[in-house]
Amino acid sequence: MRLRNRPLAKPATVAVFSILAVFLSACVSGDSQRRLAKGTGCCGISEATVEQRALARSAAGYLGASRIHAKGRRFRFDCSGLTQAVYFSNGIDLLNNVDGRPGESGVRLIRRSLLTHGRLHSGPRVQPGDVVFLHNTWDANRDRRVNDLWTHVGIVERVEANDTVVFISRVSRGIERYRMNLTFPGTHRADDGTLLNDFMRRKRRSDPPRTHYLTGQLFAAFGTVTH
Repeated sequence: MRLRNRPLAKPATVAVFSILAVFLSACVSGDSQRRLAKGTGCCGISEATVEQRALARSAAGYLGASRIHAKGRRFRFDCSGLTQAVYFSNGIDLLNNVDGRPGESGVRLIRRSLLTHGRLHSGPRVQPGDVVFLHNTWDANRDRRVNDLWTHVGIVERVEANDTVVFISRVSRGIERYRMNLTFPGTHRADDGTLLNDFMRRKRRSDPPRTHYLTGQLFAAFGTVTH
């Protein structure tokens, strides 16, 4: 498959978190991205369970919604609220017994919950209903630097034949599908027009050099709930 890049699609140098990195709070180097490009990384998929398929269907059911409700409970209309609602509608309270800390975002709270009630990983297998985290999707601390970890979250719907992960998330335009291919993280579309990675971060004049914008470049980790 021949690939082409648009001007914004620069070579992937954003760190990818592995399981070890989660516990050491350290980033995987660009070498890991190059290993992915050699076909030794993410993302394949095996037969999904009934529960996993139900989570994916629940996420798809929120596409285009203007409010987020689940089982009579209203959730924040943001990416973390959608993720919580998808699991809550399937009988899982992601934030059960996890107290928020001052200034802690919903995304970081979900991540901390998964460290207790699940596992964070970078593949190689991904299942429908898995949580997907991204870094640096916006300048969360407003310091004009690319140092904003765990800024976005979504729900995996499926993995396509070319290993592109399709996930659902609340973004500025609403609740939409996004695509992410970790084999070619810096490529928006292949030469045949196949969409590999969506643009997730909005380009601004104040962005520092080496800012990335594609989903594959901003990938942080997958999360699997093990309740």
